[in-house]
Amino acid sequence: MTEQPRMNVESFNLDHRTVAAPYLRTADRKELPGGDVLTKFDVRFAQPNVEHLDSEAVHSLEHMMAEHMRNHSGDVIDVSPMGCRTGFYVLLVGDHDVEGFAPVLEATLRDLVAADEVPAANEVQCGWGAHHTLEGAQSAARAFLERREEWGTVTAA
Repeated sequence: MTEQPRMNVESFNLDHRTVAAPYLRTADRKELPGGDVLTKFDVRFAQPNVEHLDSEAVHSLEHMMAEHMRNHSGDVIDVSPMGCRTGFYVLLVGDHDVEGFAPVLEATLRDLVAADEVPAANEVQCGWGAHHTLEGAQSAARAFLERREEWGTVTAA
């Protein structure tokens, strides 16, 4: 395969054939003109081009992580699903590293596993309120937590 041109989007420059999910990595860090820093994490649940999360599980994970993560960090700006359905981007204000963010993610996923509902999974608060699965989200979170020791290994050996 020929070398790909450098792209503007950081994740498009990541060779998805070499990564080993699950993992947690810093995807980007930007200093804004006013001096504030934004840190974006790649939280990869599924192995790219091999497996993916079900659409309903992604939707429910998004709701649950967005809601519960804010209980563990006031720096959370956004939790966004990847279009490929293999993981999420988490955007924080401030200069954060994986070691500092991992406990926030772990606590969030533990809350999610213990939850008895998907927050805002209704027609009033969600654009597709019926498109959720608590069980699917909890299963994905459990699987991610069970492999906690692997989160720091981004690429295959």
